Amino acid sequence: MLLVGLGNPGPEYALNRHNIGFLCIDFIAHYYDFNNFKRHGQGLFSEKIIDNQKVSLFKPLTYMNRSGIAISEFASFFKIPLEDILVIHDELDLEFGRLKVKQGGGNGGHNGLKSIDAHLGKDYWRLRIGIGHPGSKEVVTPHVLGNFTKHEETQLENVMSAIQENFLFLLKKEMTTFINNVSVKLK
Repeated sequence: MLLVGLGNPGPEYALNRHNIGFLCIDFIAHYYDFNNFKRHGQGLFSEKIIDNQKVSLFKPLTYMNRSGIAISEFASFFKIPLEDILVIHDELDLEFGRLKVKQGGGNGGHNGLKSIDAHLGKDYWRLRIGIGHPGSKEVVTPHVLGNFTKHEETQLENVMSAIQENFLFLLKKEMTTFINNVSVKLK
């Protein structure tokens, strides 16, 4: 399975809400003791066998709006089918810290997903992590590109722990069990 975290490269973006996908990939890599990330094409990747399954972690370096280019090249090179790709990304329309998993669907105006849809199609899995909506369309960009507050950082650790503890359900594509377990932990 290929797990892709969406984000923007560079230290100035590291704690942006838009980089929650990169953060999640880094938490998983640390928790499961993946090797250091290596450059492949237009991204960074690491891989490991977990529960008898090859798992690749990938962070595109093309910036959010061009994520699909890097993901498509990587998936094509390693012949990874769409149904074995899980994209982890921020979601404005979910309350901060809430999670949803689904296969396929629309992009909800998310530029990273638009790029992936254009280069790969829509039938990949998505792990949507809520960052909350600021309430007004005019402040969406500063909200998304803004850093997490201290309170959000504390909540984020709980979210990442819940994902790590239930990670094997994601790998087995037991998405209902994954969401149910995570929801109980985050209550």
